[in-house]
Amino acid sequence: MIKKITLTLTLLFTFVLTAQSLKSPAEFLGYEIGTQFSRHADVVRYFEYVAQNSDWVTYQEYGKTNERRPLTYAVVTTPENLANLETIRTNQLKNVGIVSGDSTPDKAIVWLSYNVHGNEASSTEASMATLYELITTKKDWLKNTVVIIDPCVNPDGRDRYANWYNQVKATPHDKSQDAAEHHEPWPGGRPNHYLFDLNRDWAWATQIETQQRLKVYNKWMPHVHVDFHEQGINEPYYFAPAAEPFHEIITDWQSEFQNAIGKNNAKYFDEKGWLFFTKERFDLLYPSYGDTYPMYMGAIGMTFEQAGHGRAGLGINTDEGFELTLVDRVAHHKTTGLSTIEVASKNIDRLNTEYKKYFQNSDLKYKSYVLKGNPDKLAALAELLDKHEIKYGYADNGKASGFSYAKNDSGSMEYEHAMVVSTNQPKGKMVKVLFEPNAKLNTPITYDITAWSLPEAYGLETVATTSLVTANATNQTPVYNNVADSNSAGYITKWDSMKDAEFLAELLNNDIKVRFTEKPFKNAGVDYGRGSLIITKSDNRKLEGFDNTVIQIANKHNRKLATAASSFATSGPDFGSPDIKLINKQRVALLKGDQVSSLSYGATWFFFEQQLKYPVTSINTDYFDRINLDDYDVIIMPSGYYNGYLNNKLSDKIKSWVQSGGKLIAIGNAVSAFAGKDGFGLSKNEDASAKKDKDSTNVEEKLIPYASREEESVKDFITGSIFKTKVDSTNPMAFGYEDTYYSLKLGDDSFSLIDNGYNVAYIGETPENVSGFAGADAKAGLKNSLVFGEARLGSGSIIYMVDDPLFRSFWQNGKLFVVNSVFFVNNNKFRL
Repeated sequence: MIKKITLTLTLLFTFVLTAQSLKSPAEFLGYEIGTQFSRHADVVRYFEYVAQNSDWVTYQEYGKTNERRPLTYAVVTTPENLANLETIRTNQLKNVGIVSGDSTPDKAIVWLSYNVHGNEASSTEASMATLYELITTKKDWLKNTVVIIDPCVNPDGRDRYANWYNQVKATPHDKSQDAAEHHEPWPGGRPNHYLFDLNRDWAWATQIETQQRLKVYNKWMPHVHVDFHEQGINEPYYFAPAAEPFHEIITDWQSEFQNAIGKNNAKYFDEKGWLFFTKERFDLLYPSYGDTYPMYMGAIGMTFEQAGHGRAGLGINTDEGFELTLVDRVAHHKTTGLSTIEVASKNIDRLNTEYKKYFQNSDLKYKSYVLKGNPDKLAALAELLDKHEIKYGYADNGKASGFSYAKNDSGSMEYEHAMVVSTNQPKGKMVKVLFEPNAKLNTPITYDITAWSLPEAYGLETVATTSLVTANATNQTPVYNNVADSNSAGYITKWDSMKDAEFLAELLNNDIKVRFTEKPFKNAGVDYGRGSLIITKSDNRKLEGFDNTVIQIANKHNRKLATAASSFATSGPDFGSPDIKLINKQRVALLKGDQVSSLSYGATWFFFEQQLKYPVTSINTDYFDRINLDDYDVIIMPSGYYNGYLNNKLSDKIKSWVQSGGKLIAIGNAVSAFAGKDGFGLSKNEDASAKKDKDSTNVEEKLIPYASREEESVKDFITGSIFKTKVDSTNPMAFGYEDTYYSLKLGDDSFSLIDNGYNVAYIGETPENVSGFAGADAKAGLKNSLVFGEARLGSGSIIYMVDDPLFRSFWQNGKLFVVNSVFFVNNNKFRL
């Protein structure tokens, strides 16, 4: 009894001391929170100060951004809990079977993530206010709750926004919507350094911020995760419960707890007279968000959206006639953050009980996903699964029966070596979400794409089985090549994966001349397909240390080289044939700036710089019309809005450059800018719904009620659906592919097949979407439509990629089309 009294008095003394001596954010920074935008470095300084001066907080760095800013998180709880933190953490993992052993956890773990979108900047300010209030006035909640605060998920984007705003704002701030401080320049502060939307990267983990955060997230596996955002200036505040559609694996409990938190938030908002809305817009389907990803990992994941966004600044007049201030926005986010912690702290037992139930996966229909195909593609998938700490194994010599992805129906698949990913593991529900053939939809009106199946994204033949397939863990054996005999002709290697492309890029960067074959051949009795790389001693005879350099690069990339004793082919072309062509060290330009989608530019820039590791020159649209195009072999136009930009003068300049041998690659919406223009060889298919309207006099359709129009309009939509396409695998753009490719189609744009050129990937007479939603009219409009193609213009080419294979960088199987387009397509002249 004496010990309990002593502990109580000690804690009481600590509470009083903390409240009296610890500086508030305003006292530390020198301004009231909400009256300035804090730089990331100042936020870090405040969190460090609190951790150094309070035994209720620890603070540490978990990584760095591309621009070298620290990624950090604070752990906030009682001193007693902090002393026992490792036990609390491991008990959480034991409770769901991630770590072996028994546990009876008695704490809730709440993770608050702020500022994933850099120009939604109020939430980082709120993180400081929330931290201070937690350890001064709300400390009772921390007795049974551990709160993790990531004050800024996207420091590069936030500083881009905050620094810009601090430079241009008026003093005092100008609340007129017309003021310059409410109009960000391209690309805005929303994305990270590579202009990726980090709130769409949770599942794909392409970005350094996501990869480092997931390592910490997987160590904690919180019960509750809140992602703080901002939306348009005229929408007051959104919080859970979320809108439909819900993914089918989301439990009733998760939905109920969202509702409980929403009601608690509503109580505080009603007391203050603050408006809000729930159950609209923000659904729980696409797995790569900061609310859905935690949901599929068993947590209560939620998005909270405050009015403001990059337009609001320190204050702006809304359309409803009042000023929305940063002070208000911070107060709202602080309130919902604290409210969430309060609800969690009052439901400890239920949280732990229901959380444990979520990880029991015996009722899932498919027990194993069996995948076979290119070893490099399997390795790439394994790399993704490792980031999420999802278990997998391999099986040899067997047959899998169940749902065949190739048939989009029941079927079987024989294999000699296959990857097996099973659902009898703690993260089995996330396995289902990522691998399922087709997510169930109770409404097609969603916030994002409706298909993302990893077997199609990685180009792997797959069967989902209703019985468990036994697998063992094995590692890929490293390749070791030796220098060829001095009398040999050179080296040959295959071409069918991005790993081969990375190998080629490094060879070219080291000034090694490489050839590729447009026709299959046989050398020393071994068959080599189209696109195979040939590295000859003849081409590189003046290069000192040629053999050692090639071998070193091949071993680094784990590429198996075959030594060619002679360039004489057993069958097919010899090394000196015109069908075996030298690959140019291409000079690639990439458009950026106004008219260009920042996300598409960022994905393309990231692809070249971080994945292919091949140089690309970014050129701004402001001065693109003044550069000498002859300095470049390839120009890439990312998805964008070029119709008003490509005037006659600029179009003629591009056309002249292409005719002289240039290669233009138009991606996504950029394709539309050339449709119907003279000389560019592209036209749109007639819009199916427009044709129907023209031909129909159906009165009923004209009298659809206002409230039903949105639902009726989905017939014209394609919301991120996977379509089966036919491929001309003999075309250099398709080297490394077979005759079928699954393409992620983001919209209903439909272009006619090319007359003067090559239709490399296309949708035929009967469009077939294998996953995701496609409205009947939109689907019909894709009949005989182009996906990837090349139009010849003079001695050059325009390459049209109607579907963006680099979208969010997760459609792994599409990336080789881009590489082929740069290096192989229309390769008729080697530049000396």
